[in-house]
Amino acid sequence: MIPATSTRAPADGAQVVAADLQYICERLDGDFQEMSGKRLLITGGAGFLGYYLVQSVAAWNRDRAAPERIRLTVLDNFSRGEPEWLVELAKEADMQVVERDMILPLPDEMGHFEYVVHAASVASPIYYRQHPIETMDANVNGLRHLLERWKSAQDAGLELGGFLFYSTSEVYGDPTPGNIPTPETYFGNVSTMGPRACYDESKRYGETLCANFHRVYGMPIKMARPFNNYGPGLKISDRRVLPDYARDILSGRDIVMLSDGSPSRTFCYVADAIVGYYRILVRGRAGEAYNIGADGPEISMRELADRVVALGRELFAYEGRVIQDVSDDPEYLTHNPQRRCPIIDKARGDLGYEPGIGLDEGLRRSLLWYHDNQQGTEA
Repeated sequence: MIPATSTRAPADGAQVVAADLQYICERLDGDFQEMSGKRLLITGGAGFLGYYLVQSVAAWNRDRAAPERIRLTVLDNFSRGEPEWLVELAKEADMQVVERDMILPLPDEMGHFEYVVHAASVASPIYYRQHPIETMDANVNGLRHLLERWKSAQDAGLELGGFLFYSTSEVYGDPTPGNIPTPETYFGNVSTMGPRACYDESKRYGETLCANFHRVYGMPIKMARPFNNYGPGLKISDRRVLPDYARDILSGRDIVMLSDGSPSRTFCYVADAIVGYYRILVRGRAGEAYNIGADGPEISMRELADRVVALGRELFAYEGRVIQDVSDDPEYLTHNPQRRCPIIDKARGDLGYEPGIGLDEGLRRSLLWYHDNQQGTEA
C-alpha cells in the first residue's frame, strides 16, 4: 500500500511530484478500488491535467496485483510533443499510449472502456485564440464521437462506469457581481463571438451534449468545471499567468504583469483538483456539473505576483520586481473576467471534496517543480 503522506516538505521537483501523487492516491483509494480491473480512457493525457490524471493511476496500480489494476489507455495528438514522463510510463504494465487526433472516431479495435475522461482540449487563451477551429472540434466533434461510441456500448449491453467531460469555469463568462462567488446554477454571461468564444461556447455546447445524452439514454455522464488549477504539469511555456511569473523568476527577469493587476481569482492546486475530478467520475450525479476549485482566498493578480516574488527570493535568491506593461496583443484582455471564485458546496456535499493544499504551499511546490522542468523558458 502507499505509505502515509510524509510531513517533510518537498525540497525539489521530484519530491513535489512524489508527495503529490501520494496525497492523491491516499484520498482516492476507495474511488480507484471502484475502478479496479476496469478499462479507463483518458483523452488529452499528455496535457496539464493529464500529468497527474495519468500518473496517479499508474502510482496506484504499482501496489496492486494484475487483476486489481486499472487498465489505462492514454490518447493524445501530441501537438506540443510527447512528454518524456509519458514515454517512460508507457513501458509499464496495464498502460497503453495512443497517438490520435480527437476529431476522429476511435478505431473499433480499441475496444470498450468502462470509464472515460475527456480532457482533450486547448485550454490556454493564447493558444486557443490562435487555433479556434481545432479548439471547437475537440470540444464538440471529439466529444460527440466518444458519446456515440459509449451509446453503442450501452446498446450492446456492456457495462458503463462513468464518463467525465472537462468543461470549464469559463462557461460562466464574466459573472454579474451578485453571482460571485459563483454556483453551478448560474447560467453565465458569455459572448458568442468574442475572441474567447471558441473555447467558452464550445464547452457550453459540450455540456449540453452530455446533459442530453444522459437525459435521453440514461448514460452516467458527468461534467467538471475547473477553476484556475495550477501546479506541476502546467508547462512553463503555457502562457498562463503563473507559468509566466515562474519563467520570469527563473530567468532572473522582472515579472511583467500585462494588466493593472486588479483582476482577482481563487487558485486550486492541481493535486486537490485531481481528487475532485476522479470523485466526479466515480461518485458524481449523472447529468450534472460540479465546480472544482478553491473557494478562497480570492486574490488579485498583483497580490499573486507579490507572493511569487517573495517565494522566489526565499527559494532562489531572486532579485527582480513586479513591473506593469501592456500586451502587444490587442485582444489579450478582451472578455477576461474581472473576478473568478467558485461556490464548491455541491462538490463538498456530493463528493466529500475539500481542498487541502493552501495557496502559499501550492505556489512553493509549483516553483520547485518549474525549477526542475524549465523546457520552454525561452518561449
